[in-house]
Amino acid sequence: METQQQARFTREAVPAVSRVAIIGGGISGLAAAKELAGHDPVVFEATPSIGGVWKHCVYRSTRLQTPRPDYEFSDFSWRNRDDPTFPTHDEIIDYLESYADRFDLWRHIVFGAKVVGVKFLGGASAGFTELWSGTGEPLQGKPMWEVGVSTGDSDDVQWYKFEFVVMCTGKYGDVPRMPVFPPGKGLEVFKGQVMHSLDYCKLNEQETVDLMRGNKVVVVGYKKSAIDLALECAQANQGEGGQACTMLVRTLHWVVPSYSIWGLPFFLFFSTRFSQLFYERPNQGFLRSLLCRLMTPLKAGVSKFIESYLSWKLPLGKYGLRPEHPFVEDYASCQMAILPGGFFEMADRDLIRFRRSDGGWFFSEDGVVLDDGTEVEADLVFLATGFEGKDKLRAVLPEPFRGLVVNKSSMMPLYRGTIHPLIPNMAFVGYVESVSNLHTSELRCRWLSGLLGGRFKLPSVEEMVRHVEGETEAMRRTTRFYRRHCISTYSIHDSDAMCADLGDRVHRKSNWLAELFAPYNNQDYKQE
Repeated sequence: METQQQARFTREAVPAVSRVAIIGGGISGLAAAKELAGHDPVVFEATPSIGGVWKHCVYRSTRLQTPRPDYEFSDFSWRNRDDPTFPTHDEIIDYLESYADRFDLWRHIVFGAKVVGVKFLGGASAGFTELWSGTGEPLQGKPMWEVGVSTGDSDDVQWYKFEFVVMCTGKYGDVPRMPVFPPGKGLEVFKGQVMHSLDYCKLNEQETVDLMRGNKVVVVGYKKSAIDLALECAQANQGEGGQACTMLVRTLHWVVPSYSIWGLPFFLFFSTRFSQLFYERPNQGFLRSLLCRLMTPLKAGVSKFIESYLSWKLPLGKYGLRPEHPFVEDYASCQMAILPGGFFEMADRDLIRFRRSDGGWFFSEDGVVLDDGTEVEADLVFLATGFEGKDKLRAVLPEPFRGLVVNKSSMMPLYRGTIHPLIPNMAFVGYVESVSNLHTSELRCRWLSGLLGGRFKLPSVEEMVRHVEGETEAMRRTTRFYRRHCISTYSIHDSDAMCADLGDRVHRKSNWLAELFAPYNNQDYKQE
């Protein structure tokens, strides 16, 4: 398949001047290519295949965290969408390749094309009025960006001009987030092996088993990648000569065994228009703010209801893994993880152990030292510490634009989760999270297509800045983890706003009862 894909479009086929460049061939890049097909986009993908993190940054055991119907393009259903199991990463890649086949997206993609930088051709701006051409219309018939691309092992960089650039490099993969240690307490003093989860992803099954079997392993982290990695470690170390895997946990988050709470479907609590009525929205008026305050006891009750089930269903208290913060704060910041099957069973068999170290940790010669001075011996330490997605933008964007988006202390300031008010003729897709990141990206690409097609105009730069500030403030009022741009508690309102901009129906259900109490999913936004 990959040979056929690469043969359809090569670097030599890229026109010197074109309308739209899309950087990245993951889920967001594919959605952008499909929605912007009328502008004959060029997709630059650094690797030999599509799929992004699902192709290059997953473990063998990794599965999607949502059911198939909640993770599909609105106009392209899964062949087996009624299958209750969560798709494997191989199934997801197969689905994405079928999507590319269905909409003939291969013709837009240049594989093995690494974007090394972009240059702004618009000149220095004297003020807000000159941004976005001062009219809210992005396409003015002249190139605004130059994109530098290298291919293969060559140092040669080819530059191509575009009117508009869509950044789809994503938040995950490529750049590992590495902890920083005081002198003499870092990786250099440890006699064993240290590996980031990003490097672990590149190993095949036998290599991972050989790496972990019989070794004392410490996994640093307690999010999805750390949990999956610890489970694989425990599975590799079963039987004679096996060693327990120790998870070093700094920040606790709520974990969920399934999408059922005391027998009730999970969507009832957060994924209907009625359930989202009581949560903060960006730039809401006085009456809505008052309603949110009045409903605070109800929201707290819902969170306690879910927490009571999780504390009953899972041995969180037994292992000291029950977070002190409310469940809703993890949900509102997209940090809730679905547990893989058998995780706590491995802990009960003493194949997975948990050690807390809220105040930090560091390396010693023989392992890691916790904040209480306790040493945990290790032969191998995995750093499941996440990724620096913004660093990928840092490597590409020129100043002064680089400093506008690369701010580790806050979420990216994007209007409609797509447009930076102070960066003209550029969009960012895939940097907003929700329960279904695929739907979030697809709808933003459709909104972007409407913008480039002239269906609506952007508001003034000042108004976009105020809107972004309002969104940041709404996140601050909802969760302590507000630095993540997550719309899970107001996703329907977010979709309403984009549909309204496009002139599409806001209310997508067939009757008022379904409108209030039925869950919204991707199929509700199928184009009419």
